[in-house]
Amino acid sequence: MATRTDTRAPAPQASDSHDLIRVHGARVNNLKDVSVEIPKRRLTVFTGVSGSGKSSLVFSTIAAESQRMINETYSAFVQGFMPTLARPEVDVLEGLTTAIIVDQQRLGADPRSTVGTVTDANAMLRILFSRLGEPHIGPPGAYAFNVPSVRASGAITVERGNKKTVKATFDRTGGMCPRCEGRGTVSDIDLTQLYDDSKSLSEGAFTIPGWKSDSQWTVQVYAQSGFVDPDKPIRRYTRKELQDFLYGEPVKVKVNGVNLTYEGLIPKIQKSFLSKDKEAMQPHIRAFVERAVTFTTCPECEGTRLSEGARSSKIDRVSIADACAMQISDLAAWVRGLDEPSVAPLLTALGGTLDSFVEIGLGYLSLDRPSGTLSGGEAQRVKMIRHLGSSLTDVTYVFDEPTIGLHPHDIQRMNGLLLRLRDKGNTVLVVEHKPETIMIADHIVDLGPGAGTAGGTVCFEGTVEGLRAGDTVTGRHFDDRAAVKKTVREPTGVLEIRGAHTHNLRDVDVDVPLGVLTVVTGVAGSGKSSLVHGSIPPGENVVSVDQGAIRGSRRSNPATYTGLLDPIRKAFAKANDVKPALFSANSEGACPGCNGAGVVYSDLAMMAGVASTCDECEGKRFQPAVLEYRFAGRDISEVLAMSVTEAEEFFGTGEGRVPAAHRVLGRLSDVGLGYLSLGQPLTTLSGGERQRLKLATHMAEKGGVYVLDEPTAGLHLADVQQLLGLLDRIVDSGTSVVVVEHHQAVMAHADWIIDLGPGAGHDGGRIVFEGTPADLVAGRATLTGEHLAAYVGA
Repeated sequence: MATRTDTRAPAPQASDSHDLIRVHGARVNNLKDVSVEIPKRRLTVFTGVSGSGKSSLVFSTIAAESQRMINETYSAFVQGFMPTLARPEVDVLEGLTTAIIVDQQRLGADPRSTVGTVTDANAMLRILFSRLGEPHIGPPGAYAFNVPSVRASGAITVERGNKKTVKATFDRTGGMCPRCEGRGTVSDIDLTQLYDDSKSLSEGAFTIPGWKSDSQWTVQVYAQSGFVDPDKPIRRYTRKELQDFLYGEPVKVKVNGVNLTYEGLIPKIQKSFLSKDKEAMQPHIRAFVERAVTFTTCPECEGTRLSEGARSSKIDRVSIADACAMQISDLAAWVRGLDEPSVAPLLTALGGTLDSFVEIGLGYLSLDRPSGTLSGGEAQRVKMIRHLGSSLTDVTYVFDEPTIGLHPHDIQRMNGLLLRLRDKGNTVLVVEHKPETIMIADHIVDLGPGAGTAGGTVCFEGTVEGLRAGDTVTGRHFDDRAAVKKTVREPTGVLEIRGAHTHNLRDVDVDVPLGVLTVVTGVAGSGKSSLVHGSIPPGENVVSVDQGAIRGSRRSNPATYTGLLDPIRKAFAKANDVKPALFSANSEGACPGCNGAGVVYSDLAMMAGVASTCDECEGKRFQPAVLEYRFAGRDISEVLAMSVTEAEEFFGTGEGRVPAAHRVLGRLSDVGLGYLSLGQPLTTLSGGERQRLKLATHMAEKGGVYVLDEPTAGLHLADVQQLLGLLDRIVDSGTSVVVVEHHQAVMAHADWIIDLGPGAGHDGGRIVFEGTPADLVAGRATLTGEHLAAYVGA
C-alpha cells in the first residue's frame, strides 16, 4: 500500500460545499412559500399535525422533483413508457440527490399479487425449482401461477425476403391452475340473493337493491328483451332461456321505443357492483354484495394457485407450493440448508432476501400471502426489503411514517434500520409522528401551526432539544404521557369468541367485553387483526373500519364520498324548483368546457401534462346558468368552497338549515376534519385525513359494536387526544368499541386490554394477557406490559 508523503491539509474542493438540500418558495398544495435547508447524510424528521403539509414538502416537492429529473435523463422514447411528472410549484430546489421513495401506498390488490411476487423472492424460487426440482417439468415459467399453459399449431407467414408459409407448433408449460386461473379462490354468485325464482319478472322477481320497481329501465330491459317470458316464473325457464337470462352476450334491444343494451344478469351484476370499491358503496348495497358473492378455496389446487405439474416437482420432498406457504423465517432456514454448488449464487441471493424479511420484522409472513391483505405498515416494510442490502450511498431515502402498524418493541428495530441507512452515507428524510423515532433525528423540521389552510409554514427547524423547548404544537405535546385510567367502565355483556384459528391463531377462546373501550394489542404479526376481523365479522350489529385505502379520483371530494352532497343538491333543487342533477359537477350541471373538472388537461406525451384553469367556469366546475341558482344567498360553488366548520354553521341554523347535511358535517367535525373544504379533491388528502374521513362515514351506520383498526395511523400527538375523546363519546352513547392498536396512549385509556403474542407468526397466536391497563403495567409479564409501564413512568 502506497505511503503518503504530503502532510499538508488538502485544499477545500468546491464539490464539498454541497452539503444541503435547499428548498425556496415551495407552494405545493397548502405550503405557503416554504423555504428550508436540509442537511445531507443526516436523518431529518418532518413533524406536524395531520394535514400540516409534511407530505407536500417531502414527497410532492423534494422527492417528486428528484424523480422527474432522473426520468429526464432517459431518451424521449423511454420516457414515453414512464409515468409523467409535473415540476412542483417551487422557486428553487438545489442539492438534490437520487431519491428512493418508500411510501405507504398499498401494494397492488391484484388477486395474483403476493408477497413473493412483489419482492422477487418468487422469481428466484422458480429458477431454483426449475434447476433442482424432481421431476423436472420445464423452465421457471412452469412454476409460475401467473403463466398459463399454451398450445397452438397452424400456418404462419414469415415476411422476410421471399414470403413463405410454414407450419409451426407452439407449446409453453405454465404453472397456473386452470380452474382458478392463479387466484387460489373461485368466486360464486348466490343466485337466490338476486331473484326469487318462484316469481316472474312482471311479479317483481328481482331482489337486487334498486331493482324492485317495474318501471325501472334495468328491469324493463329484461322483461321486454324477447329473450325470456316476463310472465313465466324463473324456475320454469327452459335451459336456453336461463342461459340467455344469466349469461347472455351484450346486444341492442328496443324497449318502449328506446334503444338499450341487454346483457346477462351475471355480467351485469359484475359490472354494476363487483367492479366498484366496496368502501364507497352505501351500507345497504355493501351488505347486498357481501351476501350475494362468496369466495371459496379452489378445489383443484387447494388454494396454492399452481397446476398439478408444478406441485408435483420437489426439492427434498418440498414443492414450490410448500415453500411459499412456509413462514419466511422457516423458509430462510430451509434455503440455508440446501448445499448445491451449481446454484450457489442463487441460494445466496435468495437467502439474503429472506433474511431481510426477518431483519425488518416480517419473518412471520409467507410468500403466498396476497399483497392486498398487508396493512399499510407491512406494505411499506416489504418495499424497504430491496434497499436493505444495497451498496448505494449518497442516496436520499424518503419514508412515510415507517413506524405505522409497529408495536413499541418493533419501533426500536426500525430506528436501527433508519440509522444504518444514514451511517452508510445516505440522506434519510422521514415523515413521522411517534416520539420514539423523532428522538433519534439529527435535524427536525416542524410544520404547522395547524392543518389545511391553517398550516403550510415552517414553525421550527433544529434539534430535538430545541423542539422540546420551542413553543410549537409538536414541542408542547412531545413529552405528553397518558396516565393509566384509575377507574374503568363495567362491561354490559361479552362477545364470545371460541376456537378462533384464522391464520396463526391457535384455537383462541376469549370474551370481548361489551359496553366498554377494548384494545387488542401485541407485536406486529401476533394475530390481532386475525382475531378481530376474522372472528368478529361485519354483520347486522358490527361496524368495521379497516385500513383499506380510500379510492377516489380528482373528481371525488369529502362531499361526494360521505354522501353530504345529496341533501345539499336536494336543498338547492327544492329552493329553485329545478332538478338536483344540475348541482352535480359530474352530471348535468358540469361546465361543458372542462366537463366539470375545473381544469383542462393537455397531454404532452412523454413530457408532463399541463393543467390550466378552465376559462369558461374559472375553475368553479359548473355552468354559469347553474351558478345563478342560490340557496340561502350562496351558489353551489361557494358552498363547496366552505370549510366543514363554516358549512356546519351554515346548514345548522336559519334559512340554510338542512338537518341531513348538518348531521354529516357534525361527524366530520367530531373526527377533527373541520378545516377541510367540502370540494377538496380526495387525491390531495393525507393518509391520516383519509383514515378519519372513512371513520366519519362509518359513524353514520347503526351498530352495537365498532371495530377500528389502528385509528391513530397518521395522527399527530395532539390529534390522538381528540380521537380518545371521540372514542369516549361513542362508548358513552352505548356503543361497544374494539380497537386494534399499538399506541400506548390508547392502551392507557382503555377499559380492557387483550394482549396477543408472545411473538409473531407461529410464535404468536395466543392470548398472553387479559385485564385492565393497570394490571398489565403492574404485572409487566409481556412485552406490551413492559413498554406501557415505561411509557406511563410506572
